[in-house]
Amino acid sequence: MDLQNADPADEVRRIIEGLEQKRYSAMLASDVATLADLLDDDLVYTHSFGERDDKAGYLKKVADRYFVYHEIHHSSDRIIVRESLAVVAGVMRAKATVGAAVREIDNSCMAVWGKSRDQWRLLAYQPTPFR
Repeated sequence: MDLQNADPADEVRRIIEGLEQKRYSAMLASDVATLADLLDDDLVYTHSFGERDDKAGYLKKVADRYFVYHEIHHSSDRIIVRESLAVVAGVMRAKATVGAAVREIDNSCMAVWGKSRDQWRLLAYQPTPFR
């Protein structure tokens, strides 16, 4: 590969793909510290049934084990890069306990990552149930 002609967006796509993997692994492990580092302070996190959380609300639910993910399968089908933003279009399937209810989650999803002070953080997440 000719490094002088390499597309800088390809490197960003690799970084974002790694961050998505890290985020989903942290969700599965209920790893609040890792999630706190990955989530932007202005986070808008929309859930499958329309509820919305900010960063503090989402992290509290993870810490309180309101969300318990038993398994997660995800894909990043397309990552669009524009300057300090990256949009991930993908799929997220999971088995989780939400509150007291066991749920099968089957979503198309959109994640928006922003770069600030040389660190990429999740700004927004929006799932859309397939069914």
